[in-house]
Amino acid sequence: MSDELYIEYHDNEWGRPVRDERGLLERLCLEGFQSGLSWLTILRKRENFRAAFANFDPERVARFGERDVKRLLGDAGIVRHRGKIEAAIANARGTLALREQGTPLHELVWAHRPKRHRAPRGAGDWQATTPESVTLSKALKGGGFRFVGPTTVYAAMQACGVVNDHLLSCHVRRAVQREIDAVAG
Repeated sequence: MSDELYIEYHDNEWGRPVRDERGLLERLCLEGFQSGLSWLTILRKRENFRAAFANFDPERVARFGERDVKRLLGDAGIVRHRGKIEAAIANARGTLALREQGTPLHELVWAHRPKRHRAPRGAGDWQATTPESVTLSKALKGGGFRFVGPTTVYAAMQACGVVNDHLLSCHVRRAVQREIDAVAG
């Protein structure tokens, strides 16, 4: 890990708790766009994604139509994949539907926080999925979300602090855990 952008993300954002609807929608969408690509590619394009997707404001993105899809397919600053673009729009609509049904996105995501989670000692201890990510994936898909398979969902859970997968020896692990404990109770 020698890229400054990646180091900044790891040290100051990855695993820190995200509990707001817009932030969670962004992470879920970006993890979907990352599928099959390097996370560093997504980090380098992140500001472009934010500009292209109205800062992941669910109300605004939910109103995107075919004209917007065509515009986004022509935007070299983002990953131009029709399925992933359409999934981001569907995810915004799913976010609004969850809210209308009385279970906001942050409540649904954080309700899937594991009761117990062992700190990984090495990279070999990381998991691609967990029972909780499988269940959350099914709930999101049932709510109209797309590109939210269990692996993508688990990556979002890691990114948003639902689980703390910083290695036991990582210099930010304890600080991240204190932040998670403060918001998760």
